This record gives sequence, structure tokens and C-alpha cells, in this order.
Amino acid sequence: MDQQRIVPSHLQWFGLTDRGKVRPNNEDSFLCLQFDALELRYLGKIGEAASESADFVFAVSDGMGGAMAGEFASRVAVEKITRLLPPAFKRSAAGLPIDFEDVLEELFSEIHNALMYLGSTDPDCSGMGATLSMCWFTPGWMYFGHIGDSRIYYFPEREGGIKQVSHDDTHVGWLFRNAKISEWEARQHPRRNALQRALGAGHQFVDPQVGAVAFEPGDLFLLCTDGLVDGLYDAQILEILHASKPFGGQSNPAQRLVHTAVAQAGRDNTTALVIEAR
Repeated sequence: MDQQRIVPSHLQWFGLTDRGKVRPNNEDSFLCLQFDALELRYLGKIGEAASESADFVFAVSDGMGGAMAGEFASRVAVEKITRLLPPAFKRSAAGLPIDFEDVLEELFSEIHNALMYLGSTDPDCSGMGATLSMCWFTPGWMYFGHIGDSRIYYFPEREGGIKQVSHDDTHVGWLFRNAKISEWEARQHPRRNALQRALGAGHQFVDPQVGAVAFEPGDLFLLCTDGLVDGLYDAQILEILHASKPFGGQSNPAQRLVHTAVAQAGRDNTTALVIEAR
């Protein structure tokens, strides 16, 4: 089956974050990164690049904690990625076997330990933590790691529709996944933001969700923080992305998603990162 798939040769991405209408600072962070066996390069919030000879990582993180600790926590989460993934690429490029699940689990564990250490040694960072949703793109495959209630969505061109790849680490998320409550009920639930898992934040263990998605030209991925889904239903997200095509020029799908979500809610920081395989 894999041999019949067409492997995309380019990735195009759009990212935007907004502090919203209520919060005084933005505790969200996002990352766009390209790396190969020789170098690592930070990418702008909008861009396009060939994907045949380099890997890409896109990530969003929502920090939590008092004062500026949440903002610091989300930055720690995304910056750790830059240190741990390039060695994995080098092993793969050298023909050595690599287990993406082990790599991602190690990465999440390293971030968790860093946040726990900072939280225990600096009173200003006490209790700080972060969500993290990240996508690691290799030719034809997207490997993902996730913890918290930020989200990863997949939009397959052939099948159409919207698929939430990540699981919200909340009891409300469990209720919705098991069809015990509707999307509307989940969005109104008073405990919808009560996290059961996160990086740092006093959690003793970290157990990220990891997985892989095979993708083809025309497929889309969306990484977003909970501020976006606070303002938009899944059907609205799909409608905005379809209305934004073709992407590029004056059509920035991340901008449309964030601006619409903030206009309709805006109670939280709001971040969207849209990736299109081409």
C-alpha cells in the first residue's frame, strides 16, 4: 500500500499566535524547525521548503504557572526540541535503526524533568508546566508526540473531513472520545480545562501519546492551543480552511483561524499552525 502512495516533495506552513482579549501576556509558544545531518535552522512563521532531504518539526505549547512562569515554561518546551531531534536525524542518515517512539518519549521526558527542576529550584517557577503537541515530518510520514489539551488535527485530501489525531488529556476529553457527551457539552463543561497530564506542573510521571500518520500531497495538519477550539467548533475549522484555499499570497489560514476564534471567544491565548503537504 505504501508503494502506491505519492510522497510529497514540499511543505508549506503558516503560524500565528494572539494573546486574546483577556490575558495580559501570551503563554503560548510555537516552533517551526528544519534540520538535517549538518545543520538546524529556525524557520519563519510563514514559509515553504523542499522536504525530500531534510526533516521538519512543528510544535505548539501552552504554558501554565504564576507570573511569567507559564510563558517561560512553553518556551522551554519548544526549545528543548532543538537539542534532541537532530541527533536522531544523524543516526537515521547514517543508516542506523531509529525508533521514533523512543526518541519522542525521551524528548518529552527531558522537557518534563527540566520543568520540574526549574519549578523546584526557583520560587517564581513553582508549579509551572506546559502542554506540548508536536509533529515531526519525514518523507511521507508524520510522527507526533502530545501531552495536554493542545491539539493536532489531520485533514486528508482524499477522504475529506477533519480528524483529531491527539487526545485531550482531560476527563472531559475522555467523555467526548467515548461518545458520552457531545462536542457542545464538552465545550460548555466546567472541567474542560482541568488537565490530567502535562509537562511539569507537579506531575510525577510523563506518559505522552505518540503515533504516526502517512500523508500525501494536499493533506493538511493543524496544531493549535485550546484557545482556538474555545472559539471554533471542528466544523468551523474545516470550513475556514476550505475557504482559505489556495493558501499563499493574501490567504493565510492560520491568521483566519486565530482572528475568527479570538473574535468569537478570546478568553485565552490562541495559537494555530497550519502545514500543507505539496
